[in-house]
Amino acid sequence: MDGRDLVRSVSVVGSGRAVRGLRTVRAAWRRRRIDAAGLPQRGTERARVPGQMQGVEPGPGGGLIRFSRSELRITVAVNGAVFWGWDGAGPQPSYALVGSGPEPDPRAVLEPDKDGGWRVVAERVTVVVSRHGAVEVCTPGGVTLRRDLPPRWWEPVGGGSARWLQRSEVAADARFFGLGGRASGPLLRDGTYRLWNTDPGRAFGPGDDPLHLTMPVQLVVADAGTHLVFHDTTWDGTVVLREGEEGAGSGHDRAGRCEVRMDGGPLRCWVVVGTPARLLHTWASLTGAPAAPPAWALGHHHARRGFGSEQEVRRIIAGYQEHGLPLDAVHLDIDHYDDHQVFTVDQERFVKLPVLAEELRRDGIRLVSIVDPAVKAAPGNAVYDSGSDVDAFVRDAAGRTVRGEGWAGESVFPDFTHARVREWWGGLYEERLGQGFAGFWHAMNEPTSFNAFGERTLPRSSRHALEGRGGDHREAHNVYALCMAQAGYEGLRELSPQERPFLFSRSGWAGMQRYAGAWSGDVATGWPGLRASLSLVLGLGLCGVPYSGPDVGGFDGSPSPELFLRWFQLGAYLPLFRTHARSRAGRREPWEFGAEVLGHARVALLERRRLLPYFVTLAHLARRTGAPYVRPLWWGAPEDRALRDCADAFLLGDSLLVAPVLAPGAGRRAVQLPRGRWYDTVTEEAHEGPARVLVDAPLSRIPVFARAGAVVPVRGAGGGLELEVWAPAPGRTGGGLVVPDAGDGWDDPEIERYVARRQGPRVVVTRERGDGTSEPPCPVRVRGLG
Repeated sequence: MDGRDLVRSVSVVGSGRAVRGLRTVRAAWRRRRIDAAGLPQRGTERARVPGQMQGVEPGPGGGLIRFSRSELRITVAVNGAVFWGWDGAGPQPSYALVGSGPEPDPRAVLEPDKDGGWRVVAERVTVVVSRHGAVEVCTPGGVTLRRDLPPRWWEPVGGGSARWLQRSEVAADARFFGLGGRASGPLLRDGTYRLWNTDPGRAFGPGDDPLHLTMPVQLVVADAGTHLVFHDTTWDGTVVLREGEEGAGSGHDRAGRCEVRMDGGPLRCWVVVGTPARLLHTWASLTGAPAAPPAWALGHHHARRGFGSEQEVRRIIAGYQEHGLPLDAVHLDIDHYDDHQVFTVDQERFVKLPVLAEELRRDGIRLVSIVDPAVKAAPGNAVYDSGSDVDAFVRDAAGRTVRGEGWAGESVFPDFTHARVREWWGGLYEERLGQGFAGFWHAMNEPTSFNAFGERTLPRSSRHALEGRGGDHREAHNVYALCMAQAGYEGLRELSPQERPFLFSRSGWAGMQRYAGAWSGDVATGWPGLRASLSLVLGLGLCGVPYSGPDVGGFDGSPSPELFLRWFQLGAYLPLFRTHARSRAGRREPWEFGAEVLGHARVALLERRRLLPYFVTLAHLARRTGAPYVRPLWWGAPEDRALRDCADAFLLGDSLLVAPVLAPGAGRRAVQLPRGRWYDTVTEEAHEGPARVLVDAPLSRIPVFARAGAVVPVRGAGGGLELEVWAPAPGRTGGGLVVPDAGDGWDDPEIERYVARRQGPRVVVTRERGDGTSEPPCPVRVRGLG
């Protein structure tokens, strides 16, 4: 800390929160002191490249290729995914992969290639390795999708982890997506993207990066094909992207470029080639099936920092009931804790919380509790004492418990990379279940430790178990929230085995869908924040996290009635539909914005309630196939360049296209339609795609289109299941899938398949079964015939 830092600290202390300001200054000093003593000095480094190829050793699914200064192992798995690792790196150990990973494909063959190189030939992909270590991923027809140049390492002369650089080239027309939750997406333009889960310490907008949930997962979409690439290392790093440029037929194209730099960890990656649906299905087979939320979690949630008391919660719920607004969950923020201490309750303001929870459950409303990882460092605090007994907390290089600054003051942090600690932490949720909570919201789990200046996290030299391998926070930071989610999920399965756990998290890493969904964090109130909300959900879905959503209305400011309504209308079509704000930013109850907004919000809420069977179906299909609920418009046609560049609309499953209003004062908006016939779900007017159409977008609704032939499960007027069928185009057929959810347990319901056929002026709908066809077991409503 220099003099300028000290001057800045004065403004922190004098901001009206002097006590916390002083503690954050102390935390900054402490963090720097710990890292100065505990982090190894890099000193002189030696650069290295693979060198010349020396020989090969065939093996299952591929083989080992030796170079003069390194070796490369390539394996094609039975699911078609390609793994390669340099310097002896294998698929395990990995926090991303589920189980031991897929088996090698015995049909893949390692054979000589031209110019002294070798190639691995498999059914869906060919991998070509040059004699200098460049790796090309090609289609079976020989079209190159990706070319990784020979990597480069920088190794400390005195020993330690090497940092590395991997440069890659893709087609000139390729577009980049993914990298976790990015506010500027979903299409990632030229720029540098950091791979370090970060609490920005303030509300964020499209220009902020990195954010809470980063992943080294990219989807690259080009005319020649689509592929997913995952660099499996948890260290801090950056990805630099540069779109290519086509030569207008001259043949002088400039390739798109990707540069991955990592501060350490193995240089290993997975590549999957195929359609978007195949990519996400294979990705789920590698990293685990997404956890299906209970059915109630697909309804409307309401949260606020600063409910303040049991009486205020009851007042808000009464307001929803008085205004005829469906409500499925209420979230309690840190203010319901006793002095902000996790797994406690303020008994003065929430005197009978279990009674409240039981009353709400009878009305179909669940309570959801926030859970932060920071534990108040105070003897007598039950969580601190029990954690100390099992040696649960992160220590520094000298063996002392690392202390940071959390909401409760000076805090310690569990080491979730240790199985024993995860088991201990999972058992703590018994207290939450006893209070009547049905779901859990993980926050501050990057992890965040308040700091007057510098990174708001633990010292990088902090020691972690890393499943017995040992290491420091540089390697553990990005998977901290993933391991916390695992602890919560496994604990809840043990404590309440009859119900599916409901967890969502602010931070995470590749594979977190096995345990939890995601929430965007504190997105800034404003029209750019509204646009960022959609980008985050789309980007996370393409990285394998299908259940996510933003704070409707933004977190930090007071939205105008128009902005709140447009955000609310978008939220009604996103997986996690939650209004949330801090208390001083104003309320987020729809009736607070006037009678007109209330009426339109009620329409959006009732439509969400009507579509719940469709959301339940999407949740179960995501668990089985990995396909996100919310998909980019190019999902079914990645070769359509106009759809690739469209970031202001999305597909909800296969059947619906949603075009939110993302700018003020708009009464109409242009919508890019994919190929086929699309019906306006309000007017039932038909539009033929591919086309760009101009449609009405009054304040009362946002444009939503249904695909011709779609069979959509909806909730009927009496609460039962109905099928809403949109007429196929003449001479065409359509269909849809329905997964009825028997409840919130572990039953695996059968997928029902329906086919819609146009027969003259009529549409006939049948259920397809293994033993033939039958009439649908529920009412059918045909739309679009007029």
